[in-house]
Amino acid sequence: MAKAKTLKVQLFRSPIATQPKHKLCVQGLGLKKVGQVRELEDTPSVRGMINKVNYMVRVVEG
Repeated sequence: MAKAKTLKVQLFRSPIATQPKHKLCVQGLGLKKVGQVRELEDTPSVRGMINKVNYMVRVVEG
């Protein structure tokens, strides 16, 4: 069986002073603390959440 593609996403900026919907996107990605890295499945819904909060998260290599 083929291995599912994944993305490593890091929260590098605090979501404190952001819009409520953006806070929910960060929470939906499973990120709680600045500097935290999560490995997520590469799906269109995850990509959409990353694009919405692209000023707070970055995709990490490796």
